[in-house]
Amino acid sequence: MKQSELGADAVQDNGTVHDCGHAASSEEPVARRSHHAPELKNSMISRLNRIEGQIRGIKGLIEKDTYCDDVLNQIAAAQSALNGVGKLLLEGHMKSCVIERLQAGENEVIDELLVTVKKLMK
Repeated sequence: MKQSELGADAVQDNGTVHDCGHAASSEEPVARRSHHAPELKNSMISRLNRIEGQIRGIKGLIEKDTYCDDVLNQIAAAQSALNGVGKLLLEGHMKSCVIERLQAGENEVIDELLVTVKKLMK
């Protein structure tokens, strides 16, 4: 079986794959996967669908030569909505994957998280 076909609770010859998708004591890393509750996943997908519509709307405004300030306000709204999805995802990540990896003794997850938070704050 390929590593990409492994479920969240699969066991490999070279180590266990934890719920958050990382391999324990594995020489070859397993592609990590998230495990969001269906409600959270559906909420994020709905939000992203709305954001996708906002982006198409912004494109239309630019095509119609809409006043710059109006377009900029729509861009700010889309950015805010995207930040909201990021916050939800970050919260879920910290409450699941990060905690699980810390409990497994993988303290490097803190450095990974810090890099990610810095990217989100740009």
